[in-house]
Amino acid sequence: MKKKNLYVALICLSLLSLNTFAQNRTYDGPNKMNTWSITGYGGITKFFGDLTQYDGFKRGDNEKLTGGWGLSVNKQLSPIFGLQIVGYNGRLQGSKDSHVSSLTGDVYSATFNSPSFVQVSLDGTANISRLLFGYKKLRRWKVDAHLGAGIIYYHTDVDYVNITKGLSGSFSTNTDNSSKTAGEWERNGSTYTREWVVPTGLAVHYELSSRFDLGIDYTHNFVNTEKLDATVGGLSDYTSQQGIWTFARGESRNDSYGMLNLALTYKLGKNAVRAKGGKYDAASGRYHLRWTNPQSLIPVPYNPTMSDADSIAKAVMPDPVDPRLYTDSDGDSVADLFDKEPNTPSGSVVSGGGVAMDLDKIIRDAIKNNLPKDECEALFSNIEFDTDKAIIRDPSKETLSKVVELLNMRTNCRIVLVGHTDARASDSYNVGLSRRRVDAAKRFLIRAGITDPSRILTEYYGEYRPIAENTTVEGLQSNRRVEIKILPNNTLRSTYPAGFRR
Repeated sequence: MKKKNLYVALICLSLLSLNTFAQNRTYDGPNKMNTWSITGYGGITKFFGDLTQYDGFKRGDNEKLTGGWGLSVNKQLSPIFGLQIVGYNGRLQGSKDSHVSSLTGDVYSATFNSPSFVQVSLDGTANISRLLFGYKKLRRWKVDAHLGAGIIYYHTDVDYVNITKGLSGSFSTNTDNSSKTAGEWERNGSTYTREWVVPTGLAVHYELSSRFDLGIDYTHNFVNTEKLDATVGGLSDYTSQQGIWTFARGESRNDSYGMLNLALTYKLGKNAVRAKGGKYDAASGRYHLRWTNPQSLIPVPYNPTMSDADSIAKAVMPDPVDPRLYTDSDGDSVADLFDKEPNTPSGSVVSGGGVAMDLDKIIRDAIKNNLPKDECEALFSNIEFDTDKAIIRDPSKETLSKVVELLNMRTNCRIVLVGHTDARASDSYNVGLSRRRVDAAKRFLIRAGITDPSRILTEYYGEYRPIAENTTVEGLQSNRRVEIKILPNNTLRSTYPAGFRR
């Protein structure tokens, strides 16, 4: 197998193996993205140097249309910047009808041909369209500027006619006499010259699908020699071969050539998708970093406006508090909102609903009935306190005094003071408040003359044992209470129910 075919086969195998490698290579961002691609090139070439008849892309009389092909492996580092390894194989040709040798003064009509050059370079790319227009405009278009450095291998054949002397001839640089600035490459029995090359260019791509892009690429390659056409300006004379095989440089610029290509790109990676109408969905698959800004895949956090915040505040705002909750017209410690008798006389003993009670009748009935031990039970409510205080109010002192009178007559009974609150404060605060109030009631009973203080027990539960739900104003009022329970002495444990709390 010829060496040329061997090299081409090795390059193709290397590129195909990258597909498997690219499956697991992703952009290191918050969302997985594909970053590898392969591009194939095919187009025309144009030489620029000493043996050119015209500037630009116009060909001389003896100059034919030449072309080339290539492959590149591309790695996108960010939405803006990328790297690519590019390989070209192509042909160059040029001619000039009136080349004058400054060494002999002879005028030549010369044509050169470089039948198969090979070039490999590493290029950096910059997405100009994103830099200039951002990510929302030209979403399907990509304009890349690229610049790199590489190596070109070439040899040159020259045909000439010495118009002055009427002579013609030809020669080739694929001999050991060729001036090689950096070494040689043996190929098909010929010697190739190796030189540095700087490719620079511009590419315009259009995204056809999630896998394929189509584009046009122009690359201008600056070669570090004047001898791509085996001619060093006027220092070269073809008949005498002077100035061709030396390392001398003329006054003209170094040789270069342009390559205008049609480019087809295949984007590697798995689950490839592309944006639709500028909309991105990270869950639908993997977008290619070649076309996508990773920030586009991050959902925009909800940032409410002042109008939104005002609507939310109005939606969660509680209903206004009824001012009757803070008003007690008759001073019986029952707010007007819950007071069933809002005009009771001052000093009246009232129930939890604000209804006046005949405490004397209740106690007389209890003494008159002379209940046995197992039925020694009575319940008194509404020991009154000022708001957030443990100081007994005067109407409640009268109630407690009558309880002392009852207990001194009924020595078979004991008393349990039970404190409760509603659920409007913290748990720990409510427990402490209920304890302070029952302690105040106990001190009053002892000072009022109860015969056996050991018969006084206290229990305090804060908000933990309500008798009604704490979700309504009526329930809150019912739960704000201090109870006096009279029980038989032979009851070892309180029979008070567990109640419920919501």
